[in-house]
Parts: sequence; C-alpha cells; structure tokens
Amino acid sequence: MLLVTIRTAIIFIVLLVIMRLMGKRQIGEMQPFELVITLLIAELACIPMADVSIPLLYGIVAVVTIFVLHEIMTLLDLKIKPLKSLISGKPSVVINKNGIDDYQLKRNNLDVSDLIESLRSAGYFSLDSIDYALYEANGTFSALPKQDYEQTQNSLPLVIIDNGNYDSKNLAILGLGREYFDDLLAQKGIKNIKKVLVLTADGTGKIYLQVKNEKFQTFTVEYPGGKVW
Repeated sequence: MLLVTIRTAIIFIVLLVIMRLMGKRQIGEMQPFELVITLLIAELACIPMADVSIPLLYGIVAVVTIFVLHEIMTLLDLKIKPLKSLISGKPSVVINKNGIDDYQLKRNNLDVSDLIESLRSAGYFSLDSIDYALYEANGTFSALPKQDYEQTQNSLPLVIIDNGNYDSKNLAILGLGREYFDDLLAQKGIKNIKKVLVLTADGTGKIYLQVKNEKFQTFTVEYPGGKVW
C-alpha cells in the first residue's frame, strides 16, 4: 500500500510539472491535438499507478515523450501557417448576412437546433439579431450581434420547422396546426417543406424563414384569433 502511495505521488508531481509546462491554454481552451494529448497522458499515468509490476520509470518516460511531442506540435502550429489549420482546424462561420450557412453546420456535425442552443447560451434569442456567428477551432462559440439587436428580441421565438421537419412540441405550445404554416409557406411560393432550413415564430407574430441555399427573410403575421404569448 505504501508503495502504491509513493508511486502515485511521484506520478502526480510529474503530471503537475508537465501540465504547467504545457501552458495555460492546455487547461482552458484546448485545440483538438491538445485534447488528444491530455487524454493520452491521463491514460499513461494510470497504468504505472495501478500496476506495481510496471516500472515507474516507464510511465514517466511515456509522459515526458508525450510532452515533447506536444511541444513539437505547438511549434509547428505557430511557425508553419499551412499546417496550423491542418493541426488545429479553423473557425467555421455558421451565420452570415444571408442567414444560416447549412454547409458549415453539416461540416461540424451540427444542426439548426444546436446552433440556436449556442445562441441562447450567448444571450441571443432571435436568429435575425445576429450578423455573424462562428464556432472557433477549439469549439467555443462567438457571435456579432446587429447594432439594434435588442429590439429584435421582444418575444421568445419557437422553432416550428427545423431542416424540413415540423416540431410537433412547439406547434402544440403555439396552438396552431401544420395547415396554418403550410398555407403561410404557400403564400411565399414554397410548396415543399423539405426546402425549408428553418422557420421560427415568436409571440408577436414575427416569422423568421430561411429556405435552403437562399437568404433568410423576416415578416410579421397575425395569428388566428389575435393569439399572442
């Protein structure tokens, strides 16, 4: 038991030193290759701690080797620009002046619901309140709002159509059937719902509509019976 305690303490000290040498970014916003290295270090450190038959030096050498590889990758990332995007990736602009970029979303294995969730986490509730939004290479989300974006967020929008499919739960909350929105789309010359990337509706009657590969549009409707929420 004492041997395991001593080995664990030594590995802990070695890991603490290595993580400090890797820099603060390793602890905070990690690049993809840094995440891989962190996972490898954790796995390599556990082996000599759990199995006393394995020489402690083997674990220390493996961890130090990973650290050296990290420093090499970091140097390449900083010094050779063409390799930077290959090693660390690059930001993906998912909202621009035309609306949502469905291609960039798919490249990052995301959908409209994921994007809207990220927007809400950043404090933006209306898709039309944003000029640009992007996911950084390390996965963090950034958004540039319109100058008067607060005026566009008077009511919480509900996602009615997401990538060509109705959201039945939000339809139930709104209290309107699919027929209402089918007629609305028909008035806009859209006969096939599968062409709709996203449609949201808020309590004031503001509709955000974007057809795939087209610029978004917003307009205001009056719900049946003057319904609001």
